[in-house]
Amino acid sequence: MEELMLEKESGKQKSPPTSKQYKYLGLITALYITFQLVSDITAGKIVQLGIFTVSATVLYFPFTYILADVLTEVYGYAKARSVVWMVLFSSLIAGLIYAIVVALPPAMGFDANDAFTRVLGQIPRILVGGWIAVWVGGIFNDYILAKMKIWTKGKHLWSRTIGSTIVGEGANTILFYVIALYAVIPTGLLVASILSGWFLKVAVEVIMTPVTYKVIKSLKKIEGEDYYDTNTNFNPLIIRQ
Repeated sequence: MEELMLEKESGKQKSPPTSKQYKYLGLITALYITFQLVSDITAGKIVQLGIFTVSATVLYFPFTYILADVLTEVYGYAKARSVVWMVLFSSLIAGLIYAIVVALPPAMGFDANDAFTRVLGQIPRILVGGWIAVWVGGIFNDYILAKMKIWTKGKHLWSRTIGSTIVGEGANTILFYVIALYAVIPTGLLVASILSGWFLKVAVEVIMTPVTYKVIKSLKKIEGEDYYDTNTNFNPLIIRQ
């Protein structure tokens, strides 16, 4: 009882009951998973963006971090962490199914098997690199944003969204390229690719900041939630919220 009174006096509250229903949490989670699965398949498409030679995923993978920012800022770290785990499990299941599809013998007359194999038959170290990078980057992003929200007392949202993205996308990009491509491509190209990808991903976050502001403001009002992780267990290995 005393704890409840202290929470009311401080203006901060613990995690809402799990029975609380949110209007858009499911949709945001679905979008997050969708962008990740699309990125898994299209990461091998290399495009030229001005002076940058990068994976096509730099155009849309950053949206997973924007969605992660929305989740953490509105619903709290615990729910965002749970979604990161959902994304990882979804990607693992998808990767397993892709491997099975590639291994199945093609029917007589089906002449597109080589194309399927080339797109879906990713090298194991690339898959593993992607899984590790997604989980670590996602957890870093959510943790930093949640902590910065407490430090800034809810002010300067732009500093949280951009700051958490710099660290999260940095961890994601470095881990993926090092695990998947170290000793496969020249070291100079590896470093250049990491820096280019990192820069462009953060640039998308910066450009989208006005939209992120509007979405977060609207969601806080609609959901009746503006969560502060003052009493949250930040253990990244907890799967359930």
